[in-house]
Amino acid sequence: MSRNTVISASDYMKSDASFDALYPSQIRTFGRRHWTPLGVAQRVMGFLGDSGAKILDIGSGVGKFCLAAAYYAPDVEVVGVEQRKYLISHAQDAQEKLGVTNVTFINKNFTQLNLQDYTHFYFFNSFFENIDSDDRIDDSIDYSDALYEYYVRYLYKALQEMPKGTKIATFHTLDYEIPDGYKLVEKQLDGDLSFWIKQ
Repeated sequence: MSRNTVISASDYMKSDASFDALYPSQIRTFGRRHWTPLGVAQRVMGFLGDSGAKILDIGSGVGKFCLAAAYYAPDVEVVGVEQRKYLISHAQDAQEKLGVTNVTFINKNFTQLNLQDYTHFYFFNSFFENIDSDDRIDDSIDYSDALYEYYVRYLYKALQEMPKGTKIATFHTLDYEIPDGYKLVEKQLDGDLSFWIKQ
């Protein structure tokens, strides 16, 4: 491919390998364990992608889910919150290359946001790094069992306070982390992907 070849968004969306080319090689090494596959993102947006929805990805990393979600559902607003500033930078660089405009990245801890500002949520257990040292992206943030428990309780309580009709898609997440007020409407991918609606 020549240096002047223009790569379209649809080219990047052909496969996970094509999409991951949006990122530097050192970032791609985290992909298998930490970034949402395109096929999962497409399934999730089939559930969360109501027209006009505002979706929050809690722990968005380099933004793969957010960017794919925004591409698959251009009439929704997608927001990713991530503690690591350099991952946000990679997400924004990828966004510029992909050309999607209905996505925003926020460099904060999710506890600093008002979850009432969002209609639906995606959660690919970003808290797990606190209890599994082999699963960590880096050592740039604090980790502890206590933080894991704090984040799980905080999110549980915040989700309890959301209005009826709130949807959550969880990937590789334990069911007990979702409040009882949510109905499990479907499991896919051998139970790894779950869809919930607040009753």
